[in-house]
Amino acid sequence: MRFALFTTNLAGGGAEKALAKIASGLAARGHEVDFIVCEDAGKYPPPAGCRFQALAARAGHGWLGKRRLAWRLNRWLASNPHELLVSTLPFADEVAALAGIPRHVCRIANTLSAEIARLPAAKAQRRAARYRALYGTRRLVAVSQGVANDLRTGFGVDAARVTVIANPFNFAAIRALAAEPCTARPAAPYILHVGRYAAQKRHDLLLAAFAQADLPQQLVLLTPPDARLTALIAQHGLQRRVASANFQANPYPWMAGADMLVLCSDHEGLPNVLIEALACGTRVVSTDCPSGPREILVGELAQGLVPCGDAAALAAAMRAALAAPKPGAGAVAAALAPYAAERALDAWEGLAWSQA
Repeated sequence: MRFALFTTNLAGGGAEKALAKIASGLAARGHEVDFIVCEDAGKYPPPAGCRFQALAARAGHGWLGKRRLAWRLNRWLASNPHELLVSTLPFADEVAALAGIPRHVCRIANTLSAEIARLPAAKAQRRAARYRALYGTRRLVAVSQGVANDLRTGFGVDAARVTVIANPFNFAAIRALAAEPCTARPAAPYILHVGRYAAQKRHDLLLAAFAQADLPQQLVLLTPPDARLTALIAQHGLQRRVASANFQANPYPWMAGADMLVLCSDHEGLPNVLIEALACGTRVVSTDCPSGPREILVGELAQGLVPCGDAAALAAAMRAALAAPKPGAGAVAAALAPYAAERALDAWEGLAWSQA
C-alpha cells in the first residue's frame, strides 16, 4: 500500500514527531510512504525509509497561502496515487481539505475544546466554528479516547467517524537511544520537564511547585531558549536551581538519567513524554489534564496524577514520588502495552484497507 502523511513542518512538536514515527514504521513494513510538509523547516530529520516532499521553503499561513499550498498538494498527489492521506495539525488539515483529496483522514492530536477554552470569548467562538466546519463531517483519527470523546461531545462529530489509534512507540529503540552517551546531562541529581515554552505547558505552575517542594534535585528544562521563561525563572528566584538545556533531538538519555519527569500541562492529546519516560524506567508525575495522562497512568501509576493548576498538589506529588520506590516492572509493562508500535501500525493498515 501507499500512504501519504502530511503536516505543517518538522519543527519539533509532539504531533510532528509522532507522525514521523508512523511514517517510518509503515515504511519498515514494506509500504511506500510519502512524507509531505507545507514548509521545509524544522529540527527533526525526515523519517527514515520515506520519500520526503516540501511544498514550499516557507509557507504563507493566510487565506492565499493555504490555497497555494492546497494547489501544490493536489498537483503533487495527482501524480503520486495513494491509498490513504493522513494529515495532522489544523493548518495541514485545512490545506488538505481545500485540496479535496479523496481517502483523506485528519489525525487529531490535541483536546480541541480545552485549547479553545484558553482563548478570549470572541476568538474562542471563531475557533470553535472553524473546527466544526473542518472536522464536523470528516473521517477522523483520535490519538486517545479522551480526544475522541471531546470530538463527539464538543463538536458533534458522529462516533462512527472517529477511530482511536494511539501514537506508536518502539520501546526497544527508545531504550537503545537512552543508553547512548550524553555528556551534556548534569552530574548531580535532577528532575526533568520536556516541552516548548507555551501557555498550555504551564511552566509557571512547574516553577511554583518546584519552589514549594524544596527538593534537593535541580530542575532541567528541555526547551528552546525563551526570554519569557528566563524572566519567569528569575521571578521565582530559581536561577541557581533551574537549567534550560534547549531542544534535544534525542531526549531519552536525559529521561533515563532523571530522578523524575514532570508533566504539568492544562491540556494534551496523548502526551508522548509520559510513555517515553516510563519506557526509560523513570518515575512520572502529571496533571490529570484532558486528555491522555489518565489513560496512560493506570493502576499504581495513577498515584502520580494531580489536579490541573494546583501548585501545592503538584509539589506534594513530586515529594511523594521521590520518596516512594519506583513502580514495579509489571505495572509499567501493563501501562505501556497499549502503546506498542505494532498495535498502532496494524490499525493504520486496517484503516487504509477500509478506505481503498
